Amino acid sequence: MNKKDILELKRRLKKDDCTFTKMCGCYVDGEKNIVLNIKETFLNLEEDVFFKYLEIASKTLSGTIGNNILELNFPPDEENIGGRQLSLMELKKSKLKDDALLENFYKSIIDSYDYTGNFLILIFHDAYDVMTKTSDNAKLDESEEVYEYLLCSICPVSLSKPALGYLEDKNKIGARIRDWIVGPPDLGFVFPAFIDRSTDIHSIMYYTKNAKDPHPELMEEALGCISKRTTTEQKEAFENIILNAIGSNDEKSDHLFMEIQETLNNMVDDHITVNGKDAEPIILNNNTIQDLLIESGIPEEITVKIEKSYTKEFGDTPPVADYLINTKALAANEQRKKEKRLEKKVQILEETLERTKQAAVLDSEKKSALELETDTISKTDSDSDLESTSDSKLEAVSDSDSKLDVVSDSDLESLSASDLEPTSDSKLDSDSKLEAISDSEIESDDNNTTQNYDIVLQVKPQKVTQIKSQIIDGKKYIVIPIDDDEQANVNGVKTLL
Repeated sequence: MNKKDILELKRRLKKDDCTFTKMCGCYVDGEKNIVLNIKETFLNLEEDVFFKYLEIASKTLSGTIGNNILELNFPPDEENIGGRQLSLMELKKSKLKDDALLENFYKSIIDSYDYTGNFLILIFHDAYDVMTKTSDNAKLDESEEVYEYLLCSICPVSLSKPALGYLEDKNKIGARIRDWIVGPPDLGFVFPAFIDRSTDIHSIMYYTKNAKDPHPELMEEALGCISKRTTTEQKEAFENIILNAIGSNDEKSDHLFMEIQETLNNMVDDHITVNGKDAEPIILNNNTIQDLLIESGIPEEITVKIEKSYTKEFGDTPPVADYLINTKALAANEQRKKEKRLEKKVQILEETLERTKQAAVLDSEKKSALELETDTISKTDSDSDLESTSDSKLEAVSDSDSKLDVVSDSDLESLSASDLEPTSDSKLDSDSKLEAISDSEIESDDNNTTQNYDIVLQVKPQKVTQIKSQIIDGKKYIVIPIDDDEQANVNGVKTLL
C-alpha cells in the first residue's frame, strides 16, 4: 500500500467524479441498540446531505500510512467458508442490496466495538474503472480493471454543547435545543485493499483517527484480520523498553535514548542514500537491534535487557526502523545542542572580553605610574637646579653688599668731592673689577655646591623642561632630547651627538 493508491481513490470523492452507487448504514445508541437503518441511492441525495456524506467518506482515506492507515491481512482460515473475509466478499457482490448480509455486518461491528456512546455505521459501494497509465503516468483510454470495493465509516454521534440561542417562535433569547451531531469518523476501512492500482482481496485498508487507540478488537473480531500497531504505538513501546532497561536516572536515560535515536536516524538516512527512497525499508529485527545498540555505545548489561524485552514485545513482527524514529525528540535535542554551543561561544567571548579589559586597565595603570614617576623626577631635578642657582646668586649679592658696608661713614666724609666724582674711565674700571669679583665668587659658590652631587648638568634654560628620567633595563637614566643641529659639551669636550 502506498500514498499514490490512496490519493487516487480520494481524488474521486468529488461531486463530478464520485460514482458511489449505494449508501447504507445504521444509527446505534449507547445501549448498542439499532435506532435507525439507512438505505439510500447515493447520487439521488440532496446536495447538502450529499456533500456531508462525501466528506465523511473522504476522511476515511486521510492521514499517514502506518499511523492512521494500516494494511491489515487476513489469515488463511478467514478466507474459507464461514470466514469474515468471505462474508465481506459476499456483501460486496450484493452491492448492499442483501438486508440479511447488512444486518450480520452491523451486528459484528456493534458486538466487537469497544465504545461508550452513540455512533453511526455507514457503508458505501463503488465500482472504479481503473484506467491504464503509461510509465509517465499519462492515462490511456482503455480500462485496466474494474475495482469494486466497500468503504465503511464509523462516526461518533454526540449532543451539541448547551448554549443560548434565538427562539424565533417565541421571539426571545433562550436555551437552544441540543441536537445529536454526527462527527468525523473515528474508524473505517476499505475492502478489498487498493494496492498498486489493483484489487487485493487478501487485505484491508484500515483507518483510525486516534493512532494511540486504533481499536484492535475491531480489527480482529469484526474484520477477522491480524491486528497491527500504529507507528505511534510501536514508537511508545520501543521507548518504554529503552527507558525501563536504562533505569530511573533521568539525565543518563535521556542521553542514552538520544544516542539510540540519532544512530537509528543515521542508519535510515544511510540506507536511503545508498539504495534510494523507493528501496525496501529497514526491518529492525533482533540482529539489527543488536547492531544499533552496539553502535550507540550502550553498556552490555543494558543491551541484554533491551534485546530481551524487545523480542518479547515485538516477537515475529519487528517494526520498520523509520517508524521508531522520534523526529520531535531529535529536533528538540538538536535545538538544545545549538543552544549549548551558543552559550559556550558567549562564555568564551565574555571571558576574552574580561581578560582584554583587565589587560587594558593594567597597561593604563602602568603607563600612568611611569608618566607620574617621570614627571616627578623631572620636576625634582628642575627644582633642584633652580634652587641651586638662586641660592648662589643670593649669596654673591650678600657678600658684595657686605664688602660695600665695610667702607665707613668717616671714610666717606674724609673723601673730597672730587674723589667722590671719579672720571668716567675710573668708574668703568671700578665696575669691571666689581663684576669680575662677583663672577668669580659666583663660580666659586657654584663649584662648592656641585661638589655635593654625582651628576651636574648645565643646559640652556629652554632645555630644562625637556629633561626627563626613564627606567631602562632596571636602571634609571636621564634623558635629554637633542635636535639634529644641536651640539653638546661634556666635561669640556665639544661634540656633536
